[in-house]
Amino acid sequence: MYQWNFESLWKYHTLLVSGMGYTLLFTVLCVVLGLLVGLVAGIGRLSGLPLVTAPLRAYIEVFRCTPVLVQLVWFYYALPVLTGIELSAPMAAAICLSLYGGAFYSEIIRAGIISTDIGQREAGMALGMTRAQIMRRVVLPQALRRMVPPLMNQSIMQLKNTSLLSVLAVPDLLYQGQVIAHDSYRPLEVYSVIALGYFVVLLPVTIWAKRLEHNASQAAGT
Repeated sequence: MYQWNFESLWKYHTLLVSGMGYTLLFTVLCVVLGLLVGLVAGIGRLSGLPLVTAPLRAYIEVFRCTPVLVQLVWFYYALPVLTGIELSAPMAAAICLSLYGGAFYSEIIRAGIISTDIGQREAGMALGMTRAQIMRRVVLPQALRRMVPPLMNQSIMQLKNTSLLSVLAVPDLLYQGQVIAHDSYRPLEVYSVIALGYFVVLLPVTIWAKRLEHNASQAAGT
């Protein structure tokens, strides 16, 4: 029978902590950049201008319909060959995951804006507000309540996707775990600790997201 020995991993705790810190930092960066990309793409899709909507739709469908692991490898290995610009592994991963998340965020934002009552926009136009003012002062504040739960769920997916960074040797939690497993010959303990680390981080966030979704559904029903 296998003898578990978690005590032997204590000497690697600094690597695990730094890996978790890198994972969380990378998640925050990709979520923020992804939201910015998604906001621009989502509003751009509503412009009605084919020269704007067609490229944005192509971008969204490409990133939504291809595996993120394939995208990471392509950005790191193929993009520098095509552009002549060398990208570090963290930079390639940040660009890829931000664009990947932005494709999903954009559809969430677009759906939230479309779901607002058209009468609200007409009222804003009647008051002499510009389209930008209507969007900023009337539409987005109302749409945000509907968008928060799916945006939170997608952000959780972004954190899970950071586990794929290890294929580019980015020192996230999983990559550090692989280093420790090779050095300690204790892969079962190492990957159990890594799984627990993700669980500890994701469980409260998931509960919070469900609570926001419940509150949003109650507010919509009133």
